[in-house]
Amino acid sequence: MKTNEELQRDVQNAIKWEPQLHAAEIGVTAKDGIVTLMGTVDAYYKKIEAENAAKNVDGVKAVVEEIEIKYSNSTRTDEDIAVDALKALLDSWNVPQENIQVKVEKGWVTIEGHVTWNYQKEAAEKSIAHISGVRGVTNRIKIKAEIQNEIEKHNIKRALSSNWTLHSENILVKVDGTKVTLTGSVSSIYQKDLAEKIVWKTPGIWAVDNQLAVEHKYTPVL
Repeated sequence: MKTNEELQRDVQNAIKWEPQLHAAEIGVTAKDGIVTLMGTVDAYYKKIEAENAAKNVDGVKAVVEEIEIKYSNSTRTDEDIAVDALKALLDSWNVPQENIQVKVEKGWVTIEGHVTWNYQKEAAEKSIAHISGVRGVTNRIKIKAEIQNEIEKHNIKRALSSNWTLHSENILVKVDGTKVTLTGSVSSIYQKDLAEKIVWKTPGIWAVDNQLAVEHKYTPVL
């Protein structure tokens, strides 16, 4: 069991070990599993790196994001960002860019459309995250799998149980057509996200409803 101070230290160390981040830029507080990140970074992708680093720490139940982005070059227009976003999608071999539409408003990029696999949806967002001037990304891309075979529940359970970092016996799987629902509990946001990523690799899935609860006990400070 971790105290709030131990969790704060673990998150600080996780951020410190990220090569693209400067720990001095980001402040961390922790209370009962809720971690708050504060400070300023000079790129959107650094904000995401900090958030992911915090989520990967065992015991983190939720992340409150209060990191601001301040670009040294503030002259970039939405049109500049849109041009770079379209090029980034075109250059990413994982993304069928002909199925993706881009909207930019005050530095915030929204991507819509449809792809066959979830990794393509994630790749589209990652390709845009490093563009200078981007202040945020809303990913509204939908999954429309070409494979229409019936989803086998036991295959999903086998895939979850094969990952040693998950306690799959605490994860319940429900299949309803092309939708999979996960319930039960895990000990970190990292495990919750990992379980969902594993499920998304199953052919034929269009949607995953991740209802896994993050449960972790904390030692009170007397």
